[in-house]
Amino acid sequence: MSTASGRTIVVGHLDADCFYVSAERVRHPDLAGKPVGVLGNNGACVIAKSYEMKAQSVKTGTPIWDAKVLCPTGVYVKRDFYWYEVLSRKMLDIVGSFFSPLEYYSIDEFFFEAFPRTRGQTLEQVALTTRDHILEASGLPVTIGIGRTRTLAKLFSDTAKPFGAVAVLNRDHERALLSRLPVTEISGIAGRRAARLSPFGIRTCLDFADADGRLVKQLLTKTGHELWLELNGRPVTPIRPERSPHQVLARGGSLMGDVADPTMLWAWAVRHIERLIEELHFHTVRTGSLGIHLAWKDGESTSGLCNLGCPSDRFDELLDAARVALRRAFRPNEAATHMHVVAPELQRAKGFQLSLFDLPNPKREALAKVKAAVNARFGRFKVRSGSTLYLPKVYRDPANDFDICDVRGKVCF
Repeated sequence: MSTASGRTIVVGHLDADCFYVSAERVRHPDLAGKPVGVLGNNGACVIAKSYEMKAQSVKTGTPIWDAKVLCPTGVYVKRDFYWYEVLSRKMLDIVGSFFSPLEYYSIDEFFFEAFPRTRGQTLEQVALTTRDHILEASGLPVTIGIGRTRTLAKLFSDTAKPFGAVAVLNRDHERALLSRLPVTEISGIAGRRAARLSPFGIRTCLDFADADGRLVKQLLTKTGHELWLELNGRPVTPIRPERSPHQVLARGGSLMGDVADPTMLWAWAVRHIERLIEELHFHTVRTGSLGIHLAWKDGESTSGLCNLGCPSDRFDELLDAARVALRRAFRPNEAATHMHVVAPELQRAKGFQLSLFDLPNPKREALAKVKAAVNARFGRFKVRSGSTLYLPKVYRDPANDFDICDVRGKVCF
């Protein structure tokens, strides 16, 4: 890929090794070398594991009681996503001080434009020195891959783990590596897509790269064809320093048991609205409607939606909408297991028309500012709606202040 100046651009991909475990080892050095598992919500299952624990057949999603049988000498710690995001931002600052543009792809992955930082430095040395500097400055082991496109860079870093540093820019070198990798190593091609490709003899990454592009597009549509282009060294997706605007924001998850009491369901709805408002403010958007989705113990699900008079991010207005949405989704005398509160119609704060009849409410606006200021200084949810007092177990455990879905940029488990 070349710029207008004729300079060839190559892409670097950084991926932290066992990030959650590595983050725990930064503040607890005695965990180094031990089999470590990080537990998710309520400590029920393993959401991340060290290589030592992985070697004993513990997988992501393994229930804690099974993990203890498979790895009885393991150390199991409760997740702390606030700490993980702190270290993620530290890594981002370090890489950003070296390279630009830089894309925050997820909490433990970045893409960046790679280039020599000193005269005579090779790109292999760029990968090595960057990896080593991050370890020294943050205590986090990472793997860095550099390639001609995003897809190639990520593929090379994934296969160089752990603590690898590679730069693969020669086509013969690329083909030699691609020939040894199953097609499922390509980010974006999993079991279903691989099954579509298999009857045509496409089983390795090299088979995929050498396939007819028209066939790939027919089998895997436009997104698969773009992967094919990138695997052949033709960049399609640029590095994005800023993320595309969200179309939908949502907060929710397990209700920590079976809940039939409408008062308890309302308490959960209020909690998720408070979490949702944090995201609306963070992304500077407002929503034109509010939906509530409930999953029930019998396997069925229901949804309710309430349209707002004009887009809003105010607690009182979203609370009124939630009452309507929950009433529409509610099933009397039945137990719900999961709830999600959804803001499906997002608009930028400066991009919508206010109603001519909406009157300002200085008292409510001042109260919201005080609430936000107290929570910012003393901790999340230190001031919250009285309705959530029906959820003492949630707030008694400080770890629940940082649900995995609240770590920006990371896909929910």
